[in-house]
Amino acid sequence: MVAMDGNDELAACLRTWRDRLSPDDVGLPAGGRRRAPGLRREELAGLAGVSVDYLARLEQGRASHPSPSVLAPLARALRLSDDERAHLFRVAGQAEPTAGTINRHLTPSVQRVIDRLGDVPVVVIDAAYEVVAANALAVALTGGKAGRDARGRNIAWAQFTGAPSRFVRDAEESARMDAEVVADLREARGRYPDDVVLRELIDDLIAESPRFAALWEGAPVAPRTASRKSIDHPEVGRITVDCDILLVRGSDLRLIVYTAPPGSPDAQALRLLAAIGTQSFSAPS
Repeated sequence: MVAMDGNDELAACLRTWRDRLSPDDVGLPAGGRRRAPGLRREELAGLAGVSVDYLARLEQGRASHPSPSVLAPLARALRLSDDERAHLFRVAGQAEPTAGTINRHLTPSVQRVIDRLGDVPVVVIDAAYEVVAANALAVALTGGKAGRDARGRNIAWAQFTGAPSRFVRDAEESARMDAEVVADLREARGRYPDDVVLRELIDDLIAESPRFAALWEGAPVAPRTASRKSIDHPEVGRITVDCDILLVRGSDLRLIVYTAPPGSPDAQALRLLAAIGTQSFSAPS
């Protein structure tokens, strides 16, 4: 028997993992009869933010050494376990994430929690403030475009570079948010000294934003706490929600959960938003 090389092993794993997922597993419509089990190639490509052609080449063993920036979203889209994700990196010829880097992997168990919380907006971020996932209601409420690059998905980058936002903050709230983000990033840099993405984000923010640079120099200590946030939504108007941040044990992810008191006008607005959705999004924050 001829042993498979790395490309063949990677191709076989990707096909097997894609075949075991159903559209319902990932929140997609079945779309009628299917000739083969599992997700269609274009569905996985869309979920992972890669081109269908590139995914085809990977699954056919015609592309070698995909980068970590490709492997990580593939692992999330395929809902791989930690062991499966480690195997994916190995057969792709990439070093597995180490203790000095942020663990950005969205495990199947965390994904199930997000799936079950369909009636409240939930955003998942990593320790570098990059949005890893968001449920449909969170996208409808706060915005967010599939396929954005890492900077386009990063809340800290949006906060300090003046990206459009639906969140309404007065000067005091904005200053508090600034201090919290900088304090979090400083703490993250100490915990993850080998994380290239985090290091480059901080360096670029210092170069791009005088406000960030000044706060970074001052080394603020401002841990994030629960808060209330107001959003100006183009379809349903002003919504004010409670914002709670839940840490995922064993990973470097946080769940940002937005809720409103039952029976309140804000809760009614969220239900309306869940029903109508929206097509015009901006970055979550």
